Amino acid sequence: MKLANLNPELRCRVLSAADDYEELQSRFFALGLFPGVEVKVLRSAPLGDPLQIRVGSSLLSIRKREAEWIEVEQLPS
Repeated sequence: MKLANLNPELRCRVLSAADDYEELQSRFFALGLFPGVEVKVLRSAPLGDPLQIRVGSSLLSIRKREAEWIEVEQLPS
């Protein structure tokens, strides 16, 4: 499942982040989005872009097209 497709208030774990795109992967890793980390989708903007997510104690906003590069597995609520 892609992070971009997750509904708000759901928790997930990152499986991979832009494996085929080194520059974007480096940016994700710098933001703390790397395999194994837990992420929670908090909300999306009125038109669905960007997404606000929580990674640890940090709040991030990422574009939906970038969230398409992040593969996740949903965790129980």
